[in-house]
Amino acid sequence: MIGGGTSIAFAPLVPWWVLFAFAGVAGALVLAGLYLRARGILFRALAAALLWGILANPSLVDELREPLRDIAVLVIDESPSQQLDGRRRLNAEALAAVREQLRRMTDLEVRTVRIGLDRAEDGTLLFGPLERALAEVPRKRLAGIIAITDGQLHDASGASGAAGADGTAGGPLHVLLTGARSESDRRLVVESAPAYGLLGKPLTVTIRLDDGAARPGDSAVVRIARDGRPWRRLGVRPNASVPVEIVLDRRGRTFFELEVGPGRDELTLENNRRVVTINAIRDRLRVLLVSGEPHPGQRSWRNILKSDPGVDLVHFTILRPPEKRDMTPVNELALISFPVRELFQEKLDRFHLIIFDRYRRRGVIRSRYLQNIAGFVRRGGALMVAAGPAYAGPLSLAHTAIGPLLPGRPTGEVYRRGFRAKRTDDGKRHPVTARLSGAGAGPRPWGRWFRQIDAAAERGNILLGGLDGRPLLVLDRVGKGRVAQLLSDQAWLWDRGFEGGGPQAEMLRRVSHWLMKEPELEEEYLAARIRNRRLEVLRRSLKPVNRPVRVETPGGGAIEVPLKDRGDGTATGSRPVERPGLYRVTDGKLNAMAAIGSLNPREMADVRTTGRHVQPAVRARGGGVVWLGETGVPELRRVDPDRRVAGAGGVAGQWIGLRRNGDYVVTGIRDIPLMAGFAALLLALLPMLIGWRREGQ
Repeated sequence: MIGGGTSIAFAPLVPWWVLFAFAGVAGALVLAGLYLRARGILFRALAAALLWGILANPSLVDELREPLRDIAVLVIDESPSQQLDGRRRLNAEALAAVREQLRRMTDLEVRTVRIGLDRAEDGTLLFGPLERALAEVPRKRLAGIIAITDGQLHDASGASGAAGADGTAGGPLHVLLTGARSESDRRLVVESAPAYGLLGKPLTVTIRLDDGAARPGDSAVVRIARDGRPWRRLGVRPNASVPVEIVLDRRGRTFFELEVGPGRDELTLENNRRVVTINAIRDRLRVLLVSGEPHPGQRSWRNILKSDPGVDLVHFTILRPPEKRDMTPVNELALISFPVRELFQEKLDRFHLIIFDRYRRRGVIRSRYLQNIAGFVRRGGALMVAAGPAYAGPLSLAHTAIGPLLPGRPTGEVYRRGFRAKRTDDGKRHPVTARLSGAGAGPRPWGRWFRQIDAAAERGNILLGGLDGRPLLVLDRVGKGRVAQLLSDQAWLWDRGFEGGGPQAEMLRRVSHWLMKEPELEEEYLAARIRNRRLEVLRRSLKPVNRPVRVETPGGGAIEVPLKDRGDGTATGSRPVERPGLYRVTDGKLNAMAAIGSLNPREMADVRTTGRHVQPAVRARGGGVVWLGETGVPELRRVDPDRRVAGAGGVAGQWIGLRRNGDYVVTGIRDIPLMAGFAALLLALLPMLIGWRREGQ
């Protein structure tokens, strides 16, 4: 312990107002004596001052202080961008040199903050961890902060907080940048991309190829893969925005992978790739329902379709054929006339699904319009036929242009006795019927129907069987479109709850969505997702699947995920995963993708060394920015608080300074009275005696 601060303290023997009054009176008498030139007045003034001091009782206070070491905070950026070739070496050399210089400063304590180890999706965060570290450091002891980083920081808005409450509290901030200003890197940037899009509607994704080393006239090829399959090759010029038009053709997530080859100067190839995910949604499902005649099931169809808020329904019921002549006014039969030409020629392509319910040929929809419907299906439209007894006769749709599209050809027989619909082998695995409520047999059978139109299924998948196993519900693909055929007009009995009813609404809704190519209802389907750090794979097929799928990991490796068939048309498997990024799953025919974390890591979007993000904090705290790739590791010095803390490149021997604060802790106090005891009183009487003697001469 050594002596530190010394001060004088007062412990008056009388109230302070008495001391002030005494001082006032004594001062007045001294001034009067000086004015009258009284002999001995100076000795009397000295005596009064000594008496005032005795009453004030001063003492000398001496603090015993122990000096405290200053604290330097060393911030080490260990983010992925710091691990690039060349930068890793420069980072290690700078860290070793700085630590060696700090070790030689015996009056300095060093605290280390490491950032970037957690590989946060938000990029490299420096100022948040730094502020938390500074919260444990007394500001009076902070000598300074030294950060070794590439400057690519993504919490620059926290720079003002890291500067302290008053903007300058604490020591300076020095940033050692592990690179040079001349660095160049080619990178692919997605300037704008929609998160959602409507099916069949064009979307625009805007990309830009940033390349500081590009020369005039240079161009590059951007390869675009769609859901893992090559899709387009696009020629682009560097440093210019390029719009890419995309049309989504299926609902759900679609992955677009964009990649460009290496440029002249590259720091990393990771930012030469980008992934865009767009969710396709259907605006509204537009359905045209044509009922050939009124019947009990007509209202069930209408209720099912109208109950879905995503369906726009246009429903027409043919009440009488054109050749029928009676005296019923037309306005009592329909509010509007049947717009055949408008529906089946002018606006046919505006619909997504056409349903014929118990329709028979009556000359209302002419042959050329039926040919239009056939072309509509082959181009990608959807058709459903709910057959009535007329389907087995000469007025059947099977004898029109639509007939070749239908998988079930009528035999001419109509069976009118009770039967229960049952799932076939395909129906037990097909997603449309595999998970319908109720078993269809056993303790919870579906209710009976009492009419079935016999047909020979020439193609397609038979999902439900009826009387003696004859085809009841058949699905098929035709060209780019799809067709469904229900060979009975008594599904409404399920809706009425007859004999316990059945899942009529659920079944017809699934059939409609299958016709609309909903991915979740595809019979051959591969899906993947990541949940709780596990990659879960689902494979759906009409045949048992037990072979594994291959998974390409974000790091470029490959693993296999074994699948186990569950007997209901699905096979599942899972594997633990840790690394963030995009996982590509394939079984040789189908592809699926799943992502964990960010698909386009912010950390690797731009890896060029920069001082732009740290300049506000450096200016607020004082300090310097050093480019290690140009000047090397600077010298570290201890400087007084009122001295500058950095030497610029033009100063011989570039350096950065850490403040010497001189903080301490008081370990004891020594109190020495200055005007105490009989000696002080004698000292005060002595000038009074001398003054009295001078006045007596």
